[in-house]
Amino acid sequence: MSPPGLPNARVLIVDDVPENLAVLGELLQHEGYQVQVANGGAVALRLAVGPPAPDLILLDVTMPGMDGYEVLRRLRADPRTAALPVLFLTARGDPGDEEYGLLQGAEDYLTKPIRPALVLARVRNQLQAKRARDVLANQNALLEAEVRRRMEDNDRIQRVTIRALAHLAETRDPETGNHILRTQSYMGLLARRLASHPRHAAVLDEAMIEQLVRSAPLHDIGKVGIPDHILLKRAPLAPDEWEVMKTHARLGAEAIEQAERDIDQPVPFLQVARQIARWHHEHWDGRGYPDGLVGEAIPLSARLMAVADVFDSLVSPRVYKRPFDVERARQAIVDGRGTQFDPDVVDAFCAGFDDFVAVARSHGLPVG
Repeated sequence: MSPPGLPNARVLIVDDVPENLAVLGELLQHEGYQVQVANGGAVALRLAVGPPAPDLILLDVTMPGMDGYEVLRRLRADPRTAALPVLFLTARGDPGDEEYGLLQGAEDYLTKPIRPALVLARVRNQLQAKRARDVLANQNALLEAEVRRRMEDNDRIQRVTIRALAHLAETRDPETGNHILRTQSYMGLLARRLASHPRHAAVLDEAMIEQLVRSAPLHDIGKVGIPDHILLKRAPLAPDEWEVMKTHARLGAEAIEQAERDIDQPVPFLQVARQIARWHHEHWDGRGYPDGLVGEAIPLSARLMAVADVFDSLVSPRVYKRPFDVERARQAIVDGRGTQFDPDVVDAFCAGFDDFVAVARSHGLPVG
């Protein structure tokens, strides 16, 4: 029968003396343990990785060829066996030997000739400790899996919510089509290409790029506050109407800022979304809106969105204009380098221009 609380416990005995293997094997089998034996280090290492793998190793120190210390060193160096508990067996009685063995990573140290009751007690204690560690590890793995699942659920909910809010703004302006999907993709292309630039590499790590891409769909959320007679006008806006239209940047930023105040802890992507919403119409030379920011006073997130947004607007059809072909749109962005747009962002756009065109085509624009 199996030892109490230790069903199917498997013990590997390693000793170059057959008599020792026989004595220990019989003792442990009589107590209900499953026993494997090895007469040398090489065999022990092979059996240790299984299958089936042992739960505990009784390891003789003094063996020809590969001694017990070397076997233990190799066990600890292999991720598959690094956590296996090892009890050293030795005829050496010097306390220094015991101390050395424990320092090498053995769990315990038994001297020969063996005392059966002591061997069984030490084996049982080590196996019970291993079972407890295994249970804890399994519980931790389950907990980590549950935490990961919940984080993935929260992430999915967050993405869907962002997309829903962005589509809400888009429904007010049916001509925009897949504008939010395209500009989100453009944002990722620009940020990843600019990440290799010496001036921006420290800021544009993968976490920041993820925040930029996640935040991009909210850039025009403020348009929900623009009156229909202006937002849906099927002709160019009059000057006074244009002034109202420009307020969408401020309205969007204020809405996101209110959402930030409603939660207990700051959410990094909302901070980025607020920057994009408020300042993606600012110009590098200070002639943009709503605040007339100049150069690097404009957050990088907004400078990236400025190029993404304008390119998509240029190549998209509107009731009051025909779409630009891609070369004309590219030239318009280049002409705005250093005036409307950050020169570094324009350079990144030009370097990845073919990718921009591919995104536009994949999301429904018949660009030529």
